Amino acid sequence: MTASSTSTPLDRDSWPIAVCMHGFAPVAADGTRLHDAPAEAWDDVFRQVADLGFTALELADSHIRPADLEASRKAELLQIAASHGVQLISVHVQRQSVIEPGRGEQNLAYAHRSIDAAAELGMQVFSTGLHQPFSEAQRKALWFWTAQGAVDPDDAETRALAVSRLRELGEHAASVGLPIALEMYEDTYLGTADSAVQLIQEIGLDNVGLNPDIGNLIRLHRPIEDWREMHEKTLPYAKYWHVKNYTRDEGPDGSWYSSVPTSMELGLINYRAMIRRAVELGFDGPFLMEQYGGDSLGVCATNRDYLRSLLPAASGSAAGGAR
Repeated sequence: MTASSTSTPLDRDSWPIAVCMHGFAPVAADGTRLHDAPAEAWDDVFRQVADLGFTALELADSHIRPADLEASRKAELLQIAASHGVQLISVHVQRQSVIEPGRGEQNLAYAHRSIDAAAELGMQVFSTGLHQPFSEAQRKALWFWTAQGAVDPDDAETRALAVSRLRELGEHAASVGLPIALEMYEDTYLGTADSAVQLIQEIGLDNVGLNPDIGNLIRLHRPIEDWREMHEKTLPYAKYWHVKNYTRDEGPDGSWYSSVPTSMELGLINYRAMIRRAVELGFDGPFLMEQYGGDSLGVCATNRDYLRSLLPAASGSAAGGAR
């Protein structure tokens, strides 16, 4: 189940690869949110993206909420992006779970508006998940994934509500020609490979699949599933893919765990093997370069170049396929 069906197979030169917005502050030093910033601030974002050779960007709604932009500002956003040769490939609605206690219905309505905005802005995919706002412990932690966040309840009624509301979003997205990718994330119904696959099967729509962001899971300071097995189970359902990597170490007795962000090439996940397997399974969705800490934009650019070397070469090229 892939993001699109193309007449010409994608290759390393044509495959859409976007960059995340982690490298930009969501709030300026003077307190102005990037969402409300003047055109000059948006222009600087897209200039930096283009200077690193990126031609696509994922709008994170932590930075810019397309659903809440006036028509004139949507047009301005598109014009600025186009002036730098950058496509708005997706919007990622994060920490707005449709089953968040007390806010689920409000979040559902916001997701519907975001789907309409994504279609209006010519995006290729709508990305979201079931993770909720940071807990106080997560806000205080050096790395938020080392602290406990919200946990989806283990009851059939709440899970059924998640399925129903995500199916509703899927039907809306299908009506405007968009796939939905649901991001894997700990302690949600998308927190294990089996649960995530089951959720997609329960939703039962061809345009609703996974964002198999296994990086979110290997960084946890707790026991984890084998990353190879998680990919093998989830890649057949992938529509869109956030890729990042972490080093990981753990005590043989399970008394300690550690993880630190690193490049795609150096971390625990062997992306050379996983990209090859995804292509074998027919994945043809966009990739999103994601990185926490340090020079996020710079590492994303390095990762993009590494990723392109793993993708199939153009038909007839002497370079051959994915290596």
